[in-house]
Amino acid sequence: MYITCLDMEGVLVPEIWIAFAEASGIPELRRTTRDEPDYDKLMRWRIGILKEHGLGLKEIQETISGIEPLPGAREFLDELRSFSEVIIISDTFTQFAKPLMVKLGLPTLFCNELVVGENGEITDFRMRIENSKLSTVRALQSIGFETIASGDSYNDLAMIRAGKAGFLFRSTPQIIADNPDIPAFEEFGDLLAAIRGAMKD
Repeated sequence: MYITCLDMEGVLVPEIWIAFAEASGIPELRRTTRDEPDYDKLMRWRIGILKEHGLGLKEIQETISGIEPLPGAREFLDELRSFSEVIIISDTFTQFAKPLMVKLGLPTLFCNELVVGENGEITDFRMRIENSKLSTVRALQSIGFETIASGDSYNDLAMIRAGKAGFLFRSTPQIIADNPDIPAFEEFGDLLAAIRGAMKD
């Protein structure tokens, strides 16, 4: 039995932090896991910048309310879910992702939690499990699933490599060049065809 594991940001929806960087006028917040492989380091750096500028959860959620899924993402997910179980495994946070999941048809999402003060300040974050993407894929395999995975960033590579098949989707030229053995796609139709093909092998 197959289960497809997808990254969220950059694959199904735009990068939340890039959208917020543009909305807030703080270009430093454009940095994502495509640029910084160490997620803990990246998030602590982000929290520091938010504190420095007096920004909190409310401001980020206001930006998220205006974010729409990438063109074709909802249709891609609907078609994929017609022939495969699907889990979105993301390093984002429930406080960010819930409205986006509604727009995507409420797929299953495994992600993390922000620690937010009474004044709305983001003070910390709680990861669901260490190495959450790889750990989740390994757990699914341990209960009888064959996994297929796709993502765009450094933190997706382990889950992409761990399963029966894995694909990069709309990744960076550098990540694609550094991982020439992983098929890379730019269009949802091509990714869908690759997933179907992997299930027939």
